[in-house]
Amino acid sequence: MAMEPTLKYIPLGGVAEIGKNMSAIEYGDQIMVIDCGLMFPDEDMLGVDIVIPDVTYLVENADKVQGIVFTHGHEDHIGALPYVLRQINLPIWGTRLTMGMVRAKLEEHGLVETTEMNIVEPGDRIRLGQFDIEFIRVSHSIPDGVGLAIHLPIGAIVHTGDFKFDQTPADGKFVDFARFAQLGQEGVLLMMSDCTNVEKPGHTPSERVVANTFEEIFAGARGKIFIATFASNINRIQQVIDVAVRFGRKVAIAGRSMARNTEIAQELGYLKVPPDTWIRLEEVKDYFPVEIVVLTTGSQGEPLSALTRMAMDEFPKVKVEPGDTVVISATPIPGNEDLVMRTVNHLFKRGAEVIYDAITPVHVSGHANRDELKLMLNLTHPKYVVPVHGEYRHVVKYAELAEEVLIPRENIFVMEVGDVLEIGPEGASITGKVASGDVLVDGIGVGDVGDVVLRDRRHLAQDGIFVIVLSIDKATGEIVAGPDVVSRGFVFMEEAEELIEEAKETVLNTVSEIEVDASTEWSAVKDDIRKAVAKLLYARTHRRPIVIPVLMEI
Repeated sequence: MAMEPTLKYIPLGGVAEIGKNMSAIEYGDQIMVIDCGLMFPDEDMLGVDIVIPDVTYLVENADKVQGIVFTHGHEDHIGALPYVLRQINLPIWGTRLTMGMVRAKLEEHGLVETTEMNIVEPGDRIRLGQFDIEFIRVSHSIPDGVGLAIHLPIGAIVHTGDFKFDQTPADGKFVDFARFAQLGQEGVLLMMSDCTNVEKPGHTPSERVVANTFEEIFAGARGKIFIATFASNINRIQQVIDVAVRFGRKVAIAGRSMARNTEIAQELGYLKVPPDTWIRLEEVKDYFPVEIVVLTTGSQGEPLSALTRMAMDEFPKVKVEPGDTVVISATPIPGNEDLVMRTVNHLFKRGAEVIYDAITPVHVSGHANRDELKLMLNLTHPKYVVPVHGEYRHVVKYAELAEEVLIPRENIFVMEVGDVLEIGPEGASITGKVASGDVLVDGIGVGDVGDVVLRDRRHLAQDGIFVIVLSIDKATGEIVAGPDVVSRGFVFMEEAEELIEEAKETVLNTVSEIEVDASTEWSAVKDDIRKAVAKLLYARTHRRPIVIPVLMEI
């Protein structure tokens, strides 16, 4: 009798990190992929625009890969798609809003014509090779989010997607509790669960909490109201529009991503806006301040975002003025706290009243807190559990939580990107690792910025650059021109004349010691100059700039 194939679960991103969500599920000779997200760079990734998953494993097994299925339309789940599709062209599936956002992204990259796009609804079931995939509605901070149930001969796999159990969702669309419970009764072999908020006790508040706060803010505001939130938080944007209409205010949009996402959501019917509500930013000046709401990007203090430029009084179309109210309806992503507070400080300088989550509940998370995570485990009763969508501490804390609801510790897998979890009749274990990691996107370059380039950028940022240019007669070894020195980010040349002259003298002495003949290695000469000058500069300044000798042979 033929052996039952083993099941492999391979996270290519999104475990032990937040962002870059992408998973491969392999059964027999077929692979399906869940999500294809990006991550924003750390502060030390100088000049890098975004970080995407390494999909070498998928490219090497391209003949096995059946397609990509999306859980929802956030950037950390769809943002890497244009870059991945250039390496491996695959059909894709997602709900209507998710695919609307994906289509806009692919249009920017000129990939719509070459990509097979398929729209599904929560409750639908599709066949992808031997993968029987079911889409289950969940609540999140963007409409049309789904969890997945993947049915295979070996058993059912549940991927929760990003979720919370919102009992009063803003869009009136409830989590399909019944289906998750039914799956639990039928038997779940493996569950991958969102664990972002595992450190937070209780339940995540409902989105309706924010609507009540907005009512109070609008009732008391006497000037323009600026509301900064994530451009993808369509439910939050809907609530702002609803309250604005009740208080007789017009709504303008600042920020390209906000304008694009609201247009897509409105076209697809996920955003309902009464006639004559929208106005252009240029029209704000034609109304009294008490008649205006501005929806804006910049809730994370991004330096080039609309809100940050308003805070610095550098946004030409609309000004933040004394008497205005600014609401930052988002929680800072870890690492962005300083940027957000810097923006808040500048807004206070403009004379605005600034309302943010630390002082008033103007934001609720889209992720489940501890009690909801336990409820999901109790509904589905999985045999094996993998926490995903969290940093390493979240993953470890979730493993502890799963033990509290009596999942055996040996059935809970704390994984890292690239690990291979193999499940067969004999049990489950992590059996190896595939090629994985971060691919850095800088401008139009994908993957051409690596550790060495980043190290040089950090070096340049910390200590600067010192360039020596000279021309040498390659027959005699005599210096024909130079040495000239250019320094950037190291010393101000007009104030360091003595050091510059000393560096030139060092170059002259180094070159004079070289006996020139036909076998002279000029690369070795450059190396000698670099070492001698670097030694001098460190002795005089205790700094190590990048020293670059430029030798022109005449």
